[in-house]
Amino acid sequence: MCRPSATFAVWSSAWLNGAAASDDVLDALLAWGEAHDVVAADTAAADAFALPLAFNRAATPVQLLMALRSQGAKSLHLVLPVPGDVRGLGGGGPFTEAALRAGDALVLPDLGFGLVPEPIAEGLVRWTVYSLPSPTTPEYVPLGEAEHGLTDAIRASAGALQTLDVASDRPGVRAELSAHLRSRPDVDWPAGTPGRALRVLQRAEEIAAILAIASSDEPGGALSASASTLRAQALRPLSDAVRTARCAAVDEAVRAFAEQTAREG
Repeated sequence: MCRPSATFAVWSSAWLNGAAASDDVLDALLAWGEAHDVVAADTAAADAFALPLAFNRAATPVQLLMALRSQGAKSLHLVLPVPGDVRGLGGGGPFTEAALRAGDALVLPDLGFGLVPEPIAEGLVRWTVYSLPSPTTPEYVPLGEAEHGLTDAIRASAGALQTLDVASDRPGVRAELSAHLRSRPDVDWPAGTPGRALRVLQRAEEIAAILAIASSDEPGGALSASASTLRAQALRPLSDAVRTARCAAVDEAVRAFAEQTAREG
């Protein structure tokens, strides 16, 4: 469910705050690849995290976890950038380029670094740590606001979806939706993850599946270029709401684990 960075953000936060073991984090990452390794994109990141530079022998996710702890990481903020919306990435440069390419990144605002996962071979995901080009303040959206935004976007897009008439043109759309959801990685979440965050993630996943089908060409490629553009424009607000909801749900889970430690302290 969601993206590799979301899995790592929530599970590593649970680990950093004593709610999960390192093996739990590694097991959760298996949903995205049989193997994971870690490199640094630049000298500053390599020195801060004691990681090898790219093209050298890669480090392991456990080494990354230990570096996060030694650096005193307090928050990992999920960013799901798309062309035209790179908020939260701290400007241009290699990190922004990699994050856009992956559509998936983590920002460590208190440390000034970012993290991008990319599949580089079958079954292998590489996590690269980048120095942020400039200080960034993540845009935190309250979970309730994001959930309401998702509902509002569904209502606003209802007319467009009806006009596009996806279901009638694709009589097997329900089966297609089920197959799409089953094809997604089956990700577990740590005990103590807020129930509302899980509910929002699940709802966002279901809507993302609908969007994937609604955005695709009709059977036989009958959809014209202009119609395809109109469809994309009509569905973009809903896609944006899904990204916002996913980020808000992950932020809520990260915050909950940090607050749990603060209360116990």
